[in-house]
Amino acid sequence: MSATKVTLRKRELLSGKITLYLDFYPPIRNPRTMEMSRREYLGIYLIKNPRTPADRNINAEKLKQAEAIRAQRELSLINEQFGFIDKTKQKMDFLAYFKNKLPQHDPKWKIVYKHFDKFTGSKCTFADLTIDLCEKFKNHLLNAKQLSHKHRKLSQNSASGYWSTFRGLLALALKEKYLIENINEHLDKIETKDTRREFLTAEEVQALYNTPCREPVLKAASLFSCLTGLRFSDILALKWENFETYPDGGHSIRLRTQKTDTEALNPISQEAYELCGEKSTGLVFKGLKKTMLPNTLPKWLQAAGITKHITFHCFRHTFATLLVSNGSEIYTVSKMLTHKNVSTTQIYADLIDEKKRQAANAIKLNTKN
Repeated sequence: MSATKVTLRKRELLSGKITLYLDFYPPIRNPRTMEMSRREYLGIYLIKNPRTPADRNINAEKLKQAEAIRAQRELSLINEQFGFIDKTKQKMDFLAYFKNKLPQHDPKWKIVYKHFDKFTGSKCTFADLTIDLCEKFKNHLLNAKQLSHKHRKLSQNSASGYWSTFRGLLALALKEKYLIENINEHLDKIETKDTRREFLTAEEVQALYNTPCREPVLKAASLFSCLTGLRFSDILALKWENFETYPDGGHSIRLRTQKTDTEALNPISQEAYELCGEKSTGLVFKGLKKTMLPNTLPKWLQAAGITKHITFHCFRHTFATLLVSNGSEIYTVSKMLTHKNVSTTQIYADLIDEKKRQAANAIKLNTKN
């Protein structure tokens, strides 16, 4: 095995400055782009034809800095290629690495970053990232408060999801050779708990449709969710540009969901399309705000005679259960909900089976029982 050689080189720019860069041979893989590369520009510039002692001293100092970086890179590559501990990477800021990954992933990563940043007191290098620290972070998630509601504890299912995301980050860091060992091998997942998924019946959806709401845009968005299964975050960001029309006049929505970062093209009914109002540009449900959910939504539900604890997300459950109860295949429902795994959708089929059992047991011949 031959180690990569790192050479410090100069290149004159059109501006007259001389830029310094590292030349790798053979090429190395850039951990961020995962592409092979031979050059790394250092952002260090020399003065061309220095005339004064001061200019010559500046150039000498910058060459010394560049040479130090070159030697550091070469040592790092040797350590990596021959399996030695790379002390340079060990000293790197793990939180900075984590933060750099956020734009490439769904919003959940940002929440996990905030929890980990709080847990570590904003200080954590790769050397600090031990099995013990990760286990302590796992326990922290199981007892942590929500970021947006500091008086509420994280649910076990939320903790499970955040822990899974964090372990995904560890796997990524191992793949990019920032970690020496596979920490994930020593970590167990947080088990999820079965939770009650509340939903509306077709009759209750009809009752909502017939009941006026103080905020008409909230009513339209809620019924739209019941007919499409879209989450509040996706409805809030829905634009007219997301709609496509079929040759026969039917409509569909092309959307990249915020939660799962999944792109899908789903047909919608004519009734769902009409809830959007007159075709325009920009946002579809103009004026819709998250602040309407804690106050206006419960009052509207109460006015419709619905006593269940219904949140906006329950409208998505309603869409799924109504589809399943009307005979739609689980695979089709899974695609409509943009689930990555059909097993997630199976929960709705189980809900319907439970309701069927309740209905069957409601008929009694022996009144003494």
